[in-house]
Amino acid sequence: MAAVVGGFIPLLASGTEVAIDGAIQPLPAWITPLTATLIHGGYAHLLLNMVMLVYCGQMVERGLGTRGLIVLYVVGAYLSAGGQWLQAPHSPVPMVGASGAISAVIAAYALLFSEQKVRDIGPIPGGVVRVAWLAVAWIGVQLLIGVAGLGGGMPQIAIAAHIAGFLAGLALTRPLLLWRYRGA
Repeated sequence: MAAVVGGFIPLLASGTEVAIDGAIQPLPAWITPLTATLIHGGYAHLLLNMVMLVYCGQMVERGLGTRGLIVLYVVGAYLSAGGQWLQAPHSPVPMVGASGAISAVIAAYALLFSEQKVRDIGPIPGGVVRVAWLAVAWIGVQLLIGVAGLGGGMPQIAIAAHIAGFLAGLALTRPLLLWRYRGA
């Protein structure tokens, strides 16, 4: 029931009226990208998200600061919900979990703490090549997870939300870093 009340439901975000059994009504669609990050599909889902958030989040906070990490997480949550909405705007299935927002944090971690040097490819600078490589690799992994989940008994995974969150993290890391050190 918590997933219906506080999860992100693309169909409701599309402005469609939906009849829900019982007296409990879902929260307004504009807040559900955040509330969905507080609801998980089980203990394993919660544990995996928290391990990734603690491990990557503390390092990203060192680089971007507390405010930068909060902005990254919140914007990641909203953009991941947007990615899920773009993938299935008429879906009545609630999206729950912090994975999309945490994907943004993982992207920032990969950009901030990777020690691998990337060479320029012709006129394309190494930094751009690195971002593109990370995006392609993350999208590939997420698509493989989606394909693997089609035949088994795995719960539905919001692959589009993971991808959108990661892309948000790639796009926001540099501006947030510059914002933190703007006066230095």
